[in-house]
Amino acid sequence: MEIKGRVHSFETFGTVDGPGIRFIVFLKGCPLRCKYCHNRDAWSSEGAKLYTAEEIVSEVKKYRNFIDSSGGGITVSGGEPLIQPEFVGELFKKCREQGIHTAVDTSGYVNLEDVKEVLEYTDLVLLDLKQANAEKHKELTGVENGRIRQFTQYLADINKPVWIRYVLVPGYTDAEEDLMAAYNYLRSFKNIEKIEVLPYHTMGKEKWEKLCLDYPLEGVPTPSKEEVEKAKNILTTGRKG
Repeated sequence: MEIKGRVHSFETFGTVDGPGIRFIVFLKGCPLRCKYCHNRDAWSSEGAKLYTAEEIVSEVKKYRNFIDSSGGGITVSGGEPLIQPEFVGELFKKCREQGIHTAVDTSGYVNLEDVKEVLEYTDLVLLDLKQANAEKHKELTGVENGRIRQFTQYLADINKPVWIRYVLVPGYTDAEEDLMAAYNYLRSFKNIEKIEVLPYHTMGKEKWEKLCLDYPLEGVPTPSKEEVEKAKNILTTGRKG
């Protein structure tokens, strides 16, 4: 019986989730409870649309001209895509057969043994570093970060290309001590190709409200360009000035 993935939605011309123009598949279901989550409706698997890997590859093929000419590919995001490892693995196998670049956008909060095979067919990992401080990580996301550290180390062990994505949230992830902790944690991993600082935004607030839920970060501002640049400087060089 063919494996089916629990899909939230597609984006056909993504430009910020990996290199080039990308076909993005958002899967449903996530074990994290991030206070700033902009896909609050993807936490649960309820209401998901079921697709086979072949059906998604057929959709991707419609955009091959744009994808190939830009050096793009497919990115699977969420939710947390790696809680559906068999489906993502099957999808990425088929993409590799077609010469389509594959990327997964993940928190890394996974059972490592479950995802090793998926990673064999993954060209790039977009790893969302929520917080380097273990206590603050749990307060922000609802989970410990031990699994994430184990996953990150494994990516280094197999020399898997990684782009780090760090969401800069005023009052939660922007303190110099937190940024320095992240720098000191990441600096030893030679497989990290890029570090991106993503400014916190409130575009996901409406999804919380549609679900009749209180938005946890009500009143938290979007960081300025200067604050984003300062954070990126610390994360990439360790220098505060």
